[in-house]
Amino acid sequence: MRLKALLTFLALVPGLALAQAFPSRQITIVVPYPPGSTSDLLPRALAPLMSQSMGVPVVVENRPGAAGNVGAAYVAKGETSGHTLLSAPTPVLSTNKWLYKEMTFDPQKDLTPVIDAAITPNIMAVNPSLQVSSLAELIALAKSKPEALSFASGGSGTSSHLCGEMLNSIAGIHLLHVPYKGPAPAMQDVLAGRVPFMCDNFPNAITYVRAGRLRALAVTAKSRHPQAPEIPTAAEAGLPGFEIGVYFGFAVAAGVPGAVVHKLNSEIARALRTPAIAARLESLGLTAVADSPEEFARYVAAESEKMHKLIELSGARAD
Repeated sequence: MRLKALLTFLALVPGLALAQAFPSRQITIVVPYPPGSTSDLLPRALAPLMSQSMGVPVVVENRPGAAGNVGAAYVAKGETSGHTLLSAPTPVLSTNKWLYKEMTFDPQKDLTPVIDAAITPNIMAVNPSLQVSSLAELIALAKSKPEALSFASGGSGTSSHLCGEMLNSIAGIHLLHVPYKGPAPAMQDVLAGRVPFMCDNFPNAITYVRAGRLRALAVTAKSRHPQAPEIPTAAEAGLPGFEIGVYFGFAVAAGVPGAVVHKLNSEIARALRTPAIAARLESLGLTAVADSPEEFARYVAAESEKMHKLIELSGARAD
């Protein structure tokens, strides 16, 4: 028994030593989008705390392009010491693989999930001129007028698009999809009443809901959002299991040792638990998660399968 315990301990020694020696130099967080997005703001908020805790500079570098694929490929095909992190939201790890015919990397094979930092659901909302006050009323109206109603999205394959397609599938209705080049122009047409309905990320939509320019019907999450507890969930509104939103995680190249992955996980989780980051997450409309690498990997796989089914159902392709 003692010999077995000793052998187990000796097997762990290299990994423990590696984790203790890490980091040995600057850590770079690659953001695969331009500055200003949530995928950029979150790592910029975490970086100073991680730097202070880990004793090395932690810098953020933007490498945008191809809906996140350029920056993700850079990390996936790069160094495997763990000194390069990827800011990895839902599109990068769970959606793009099914939208793009050609990818230079496979997110499931070439990237290792580190941690899900935060999540946000969508808000299903209508222009107040549409005479519905609940999700059930919207569904009833859509059934009474097949193909007469439409929904806006930020583009083919985006969370707002797939949310609308999920509603079509589960509710048995047919809202016509009107894609835009980004969520901002889509929202402007919904606010103007040119398109009556949109599923948009909570942080984008809640401002207009509170201003009375949109009427919220439901949030697409398991439970009500702590910042808007008056809005029912889609399940409460009659669509059980209707959950779709965006997660904001971190990943590294697949070859990074497990001990380093867990060290990065604990450091990011530590930063997420500070009051400063809690306040920042609230300002962005996000809810902290801070799960383990293994839990995040399972979640990424489940979300990937969900997105795959929705993309096949909708016929979505990268714009």
